Amino acid sequence: MIKTVGVKKSFGPLEVLKGIDIEIAKGEVVAIVGPSGAGKTTLLQILGTLSQPDAGEVYVDGERVDVLSGKALSKFRNSRVGFVFQFHHLLPEFTAFENVCIPGYIGGKNRDEVENRAKELLEMLNMSHRMEHKPSELSGGEQQRVAIARALVNNPAVLFADEPSGNLDSKNRDEIHNLFFALREKLGQTIVVVTHDEHLAECSDRKIELLDGTVVSV
Repeated sequence: MIKTVGVKKSFGPLEVLKGIDIEIAKGEVVAIVGPSGAGKTTLLQILGTLSQPDAGEVYVDGERVDVLSGKALSKFRNSRVGFVFQFHHLLPEFTAFENVCIPGYIGGKNRDEVENRAKELLEMLNMSHRMEHKPSELSGGEQQRVAIARALVNNPAVLFADEPSGNLDSKNRDEIHNLFFALREKLGQTIVVVTHDEHLAECSDRKIELLDGTVVSV
């Protein structure tokens, strides 16, 4: 599902990634771990097409993505990858249901299909009773569930998550962790998570450990 070859990335004189070679199979739940400054988020952003490498090749779902630009890149990002961040970034003026639907509308998909998919996901995530509530009326865990549903509404090949439970209490953190594995079982979803949470990392199928911009274990 994902492959990188010799990926490098620098910010000015600082070399953050120093030649990353990894492979992630379809349906894997993989945790990217390592100390602060190791390059974890930079790697995740490159895998998810939010950032371009300075050198190397990146393949996602059979397509080389580091050479995409403009409309092709936007289309790929909207239809083939989903993102969940530490802070949910829900739009406050819209309901939970509307927030989930927005990526589908942007992607130009059939409105009925988008809305049916949004309802299915919110039900799967035990949020169907909160569909008409706005983000300010939801708990932190509920907001993150809505953000996960939004990330999945276009049936992405890969779900990328950057510290998805970092802003939650222990109960909601455990629920979100369990949810990732339920999504893999129900949807066959490939999930790549950057995390400092040892419990989530240990529960994952595999850990990719970064240190000073290099892979030290897979």
